[in-house]
Amino acid sequence: MIRAFGIAVAALLAGTSANAVTYAITGGTVATAVGEGVIEGGTVIVRDGRIVAVGKGIAVPAGATVIDAGGKWVTPGIVAGMSTLGIEEVEAVDQTNDTGARKSPFSAAIDVAPAISWRATPIAIDRLGGVTRAVIGPDATTDIFGGQGAIISLADQPGILMRPRAFQLIEMGEDGAQFAGGSRPAAWLNLRNGFAEAQRYARNPAAFDSGRVRDSILKRLDAAALVPVVEGRIPAVIHVERASDIIAVLGLREEFPRLRIILLGAREGWLVADKIAAAHVPVLTLPLFDLPDEFETLASTRSNVGRLVAAGVQVGLAIYGGNSGWQARNLPYFAGNTVAQASVPGGVGLTRGQALAAMTRVTAQIFGLTDLGTLEVGKRADVVVWDGDPLELTSAPVSVMIDGVAQPMVSRQTLLRDRYLSLAPGTLPLQYRK
Repeated sequence: MIRAFGIAVAALLAGTSANAVTYAITGGTVATAVGEGVIEGGTVIVRDGRIVAVGKGIAVPAGATVIDAGGKWVTPGIVAGMSTLGIEEVEAVDQTNDTGARKSPFSAAIDVAPAISWRATPIAIDRLGGVTRAVIGPDATTDIFGGQGAIISLADQPGILMRPRAFQLIEMGEDGAQFAGGSRPAAWLNLRNGFAEAQRYARNPAAFDSGRVRDSILKRLDAAALVPVVEGRIPAVIHVERASDIIAVLGLREEFPRLRIILLGAREGWLVADKIAAAHVPVLTLPLFDLPDEFETLASTRSNVGRLVAAGVQVGLAIYGGNSGWQARNLPYFAGNTVAQASVPGGVGLTRGQALAAMTRVTAQIFGLTDLGTLEVGKRADVVVWDGDPLELTSAPVSVMIDGVAQPMVSRQTLLRDRYLSLAPGTLPLQYRK
């Protein structure tokens, strides 16, 4: 396989501009996120934002900037399956939190993209944790339709928005029932009605605009936002936990056959893993949700992810719920726990390759990011060098590259640490520069 890479490498190097920026990451343990493949003492060559070589015994191109990864690990950048990066600074401070809109008259039409700030403090923090791309989702606060999410790069530059209006977030289960008036039947009726209204809008927007659709519940903009969902042009990310609710969601395709579904949560998914796999529906979840903290999560287990993957379900790791929506840097710890779960008596976990893929390749595939998530020739060069095994708690990135550009390894926290770390005892903190 490495020799085959050599042929592709020669062609790519021969056809690349001499002025292109070239990096050679050498001597590391290269985990490609393709199967269980690990290349000891491997080399990754990056040129002009793309990976042009991966393997062992590859010559370093003349003029390349060499990054010595000896004794270190090299992986693809983490792709956070769901987060609030860029739209939330402090969850409890309303002025910094654009995740939900409790007083808005709109629901499905709400688009998080205009609120994303590349200067948001958590972005640099997560980038230092090896996160290079993130799926950004809103919170449903008053309606089952939470709004339109986006996909971003975590590069230290303006223009990090990769894909606006990338999916529609839909809240079902217990929370969806409350939004719809107090019961699951009401929530399912709202969902089916919303999709039906979107279909009517798509057939005759003028009738919707003029008010001739008198029984419409949705506003015109909300109905328009659901059109690409029912037509299958963007996925519906549906938050649901209980096994029976999962089955109901899978059944939506009988009425709306073009619907592309991504399950979010699915803590009881292992109970119906065969049905999820048969429907070819992917899941975004966290492996450490094991407490029966709600009636819809009584069957929670840390073996959920392992059992889903064993059944053939695509599972990506996501950060959602509570006040941890911007802590995607913790995904390696969750992934490591899926590996450890295999050692627990009666537990079902992931292999190391599966765990790495769950926070890189699989999540990228779920959202159609086909040129991200692995260290392969031709892929975009999101590359992270770790000082140790990335699935171990004590490991941390020492170098992060996004689209072949080395990123600054600083955040607000590191700047504050460095500013005050060496002050003499009794010295008052220095005033910030104006």
